[in-house]
Amino acid sequence: MIARNSADDVAMHATHSHRNAAARPVALITGAARRIGAAIARRLHADGYDLLLHYQHSEADMRALIAELDAARPRGAIARSADLTDAHALAPLVEAAIERYGRLDALINNASLFAPTPLDTLTPEAVDAHFAVNARAPLLLAQAAAPHLRRSSGAIVNIADIYAERPLRRHTAYCMSKAALVAATRALALDLAPEVRVNAIAPGAILWPDGGKSEDAKAALLARTPLARIGDVEDIAEAVRWLLRDARYTTGHVLNLDGGRLLEG
Repeated sequence: MIARNSADDVAMHATHSHRNAAARPVALITGAARRIGAAIARRLHADGYDLLLHYQHSEADMRALIAELDAARPRGAIARSADLTDAHALAPLVEAAIERYGRLDALINNASLFAPTPLDTLTPEAVDAHFAVNARAPLLLAQAAAPHLRRSSGAIVNIADIYAERPLRRHTAYCMSKAALVAATRALALDLAPEVRVNAIAPGAILWPDGGKSEDAKAALLARTPLARIGDVEDIAEAVRWLLRDARYTTGHVLNLDGGRLLEG
């Protein structure tokens, strides 16, 4: 998989060299074209953020999202395509945000690889891909973003998973990589303090998988969830906004948004 070059970027307004040196904060969101990432983008854009939105394959979804955001507030969001398994494609995402807006206030590591890895068919390549996207990319993006976040007293929010604490059968590589992301959250909170706060959100059932889930499987999961329903992408988006804007004395924390599911054992 190869990261696209700038000529292939979506809605980049490439003919302009505009930088926003005004007071609007700037956020970089990975995996922002669909689902939870798009909800986070909409929430932060509505809250006054300018956005650098990363995507890889979902170009049509990203074009639609950029058009939607531009209709609400023109020139407040741009998109870049990159393969997060390519370590050399990460710093350019941060550089693009700085080139466009002149500052960076928030990094939201939302992009995720989620695939079954049964032990009897597990491959080194599958393990490496999960760790590259779910753990290494957030760490290297934090490294690239750190000088800019320090200048703005910014924050990082990592989207983890309750499966980092309570593993899902047949998904060992995914669970391990998300556990590594939780560890990175806490370690970065120490390394980047006091200027930069670093927290994570661990969702439970928010959206059913793209590939679907049987009605029996849905019922079984909801039976283990005290609130007896799945969450909403807006729950995650608002939690991100809160951690960025209002949680001024919170760092190194993992916020479980799971309807109480971890309580059920």
